[in-house]
Amino acid sequence: MKLDRRGFIGAGVATAATLSAPMVIGAGHGKPRVVVIGGGAGGATAARYIAKDSAGAIDVTLIEPTRTYYTCFFSNLYIGGFRDFASIGHSYGTLAAEYGINVIHDWAIGVDRDAKSVTLAGGSKVLYDSLVISPGIDFIEGSVPGWDITSQNAMPHAYKAGSQTQLLKAQVEAMPAGGTFAMVAPPNPYRCPPGPYERVSMVAHLMKKINPTGKILILDPKAKFSKQGLFEEGWGKHYGGMIDRIDPDFGGANIEVRPDTMEVVIDGEVEKVDVCNVIPAQKAGRIVEIAGVIDGNWAPVHAADMRSKLDDNIYVLGDSSAQGDMPKSGFSANSQAKVCAMAVRGSLTGSAIFPARFSNTCWSLIDTNDGIKVGASYEATDAKIAKTSGFVSQTGEDDALRQQTYEESVGWYAGISADIFG
Repeated sequence: MKLDRRGFIGAGVATAATLSAPMVIGAGHGKPRVVVIGGGAGGATAARYIAKDSAGAIDVTLIEPTRTYYTCFFSNLYIGGFRDFASIGHSYGTLAAEYGINVIHDWAIGVDRDAKSVTLAGGSKVLYDSLVISPGIDFIEGSVPGWDITSQNAMPHAYKAGSQTQLLKAQVEAMPAGGTFAMVAPPNPYRCPPGPYERVSMVAHLMKKINPTGKILILDPKAKFSKQGLFEEGWGKHYGGMIDRIDPDFGGANIEVRPDTMEVVIDGEVEKVDVCNVIPAQKAGRIVEIAGVIDGNWAPVHAADMRSKLDDNIYVLGDSSAQGDMPKSGFSANSQAKVCAMAVRGSLTGSAIFPARFSNTCWSLIDTNDGIKVGASYEATDAKIAKTSGFVSQTGEDDALRQQTYEESVGWYAGISADIFG
């Protein structure tokens, strides 16, 4: 399947870097070659662990179009004013300098599974023995009537962190006094299940400071959502009367948006808003479909090693994978990447492969020092990655425990960032 450069980049947020001349990277190389597409929590972790633990025995190339990667996790805290923007941005210099990873800043626009090569937007090809794909999510066209990717400046999604996150915060800050912020929440499954509702909390925190008479409207196609009782308790405690949620029983599943007039249509009723955050339905990153390892909207993988069920030489990590019980989160992608890295090293060098174990925790901030979390442990079965145990914050917890949970999340962010980017 082929896609021209304009069509591919139209769905993204960065431009491709052009290499000086078409070339084949990896030709004639004596070492096993691993190519990783996507430099987020899954891809960068996999690249680092394969390079680090193989001690130079494997040639690792990481393909990522952006030179600075902004994490989706903790991007809501930037919107709320708890982080500065630079603190969620990370570069690839350490991966290149300390781990010997060949980092290419370009778009991967084609995968030839027979030739085992990846085509870059700049015209070059990169050869692989094993390919790891971890591109995050893309959006399903037409899932929110009236919205497409060309509307993202008027009605940002901000679900790929970076300039969209900055734009959304700026729009909230520019709202008129007493104005309305609307969010169109996504249907399941989607990246970071608590993410939209933490975002609502952070927007409310910001508005409480600068626009206390403003209103927040959540238009939700789901009957229920992650950590619902905890969020609703927190909203009542911190933002009483500011937030209204319209669920499917009241039209939340029948939404249209009008970016040109800044209106939302709720079950036929037109509502004027000042800011509208549209988070569309989601699917695997486009390159997964181009590679031909997709089934429906997601890429099915074997639970034991994240290997594609459609190609033994390809592994799919994180948000793009259909793996079972794990949520689509940065923590999940990082956990899956370590299992994948061990499997890739074992297949290429004969090193030991141990039974897969996975874990995940998702922290959310409701207001200052009011942190909540949900998480679980998982194991690989023949059918899927299966949940074995779990935990979740409880309603009614005291302030000290909630502060401890928030501080725990700050420590986790520092730790996982170092684990991903070195």
